[in-house]
Amino acid sequence: MITIWGRANSVNVQKVLWCCDELVLPYERIDAGLAFGRNNEPDYLAMNPTGKVPTLVDDDFVLWESNSILRYLVLQYGEASLLYPSEPKQRASIDRWLDWSLSTLQPAERPVFWTLVRTPQAQRDTARLAADINAVSLLWRMLDTHLQGRFFLEGEKFTLADIVIGAYAKRWFGLDGVERSPLPNLERWYSRIATRSGFKKYVDFPLT
Repeated sequence: MITIWGRANSVNVQKVLWCCDELVLPYERIDAGLAFGRNNEPDYLAMNPTGKVPTLVDDDFVLWESNSILRYLVLQYGEASLLYPSEPKQRASIDRWLDWSLSTLQPAERPVFWTLVRTPQAQRDTARLAADINAVSLLWRMLDTHLQGRFFLEGEKFTLADIVIGAYAKRWFGLDGVERSPLPNLERWYSRIATRSGFKKYVDFPLT
C-alpha cells in the first residue's frame, strides 16, 4: 500500500493525488503540514529531512519532492501510460514544464497566493501585491501563447505537464481580488482539464 503524507490543500500534494487518480492507484493519505503539524517531528524528518510535504512511502521506498513522486508513480505503476511517454523528445518536453513549475512559476505565484489567501487584509502590502500579480500574469500569458493550436500542453495527449501546471492554474483562477486579462487559449485548456475526475476530486476546491 502506498502512503502519501501531506495535507489535502497543498498544491504539491494535490498533484500527487491527481496522478494517483489518473493511474487508478490506491493509496492512504495521512495529514501533515501547517495546522496538522507532524512534518517537523523526528519520525517525519527521518523520512523527509526537508520537513515539507508530500512524502511518499511505498513499502520500504521513501521519496519526497512532488514532481519526482509523479515520475516515480508513472514509471512504477503506469506501464504504457500516456502521462509520461518514453520517447526522448516527448519526455524532455514534459520535463521542462515540471522543472519550469518549480523554478519559475511557483516562486512567482506563491507570494500572490499567500497574500490573498493566507494573509489578513490589514497586513497586506498592496504595492508589492500589485507587482507580484503583474509578474505571475506575464507567465500565464506566456502559457496562453504556447497553448495556441494545442489541445493540451504537449499536443493532443494529457500528460504529467498538464497535472502540474493545472494544479497551479487552479490557484490562479481561484483567487479573488485579481483582475485577469482575457487569455482564451489558457482558459479553454483549463476548462478542458477541469473535467477530469482527479481534478474534481483533489484540486477543484476553494483555496485555503
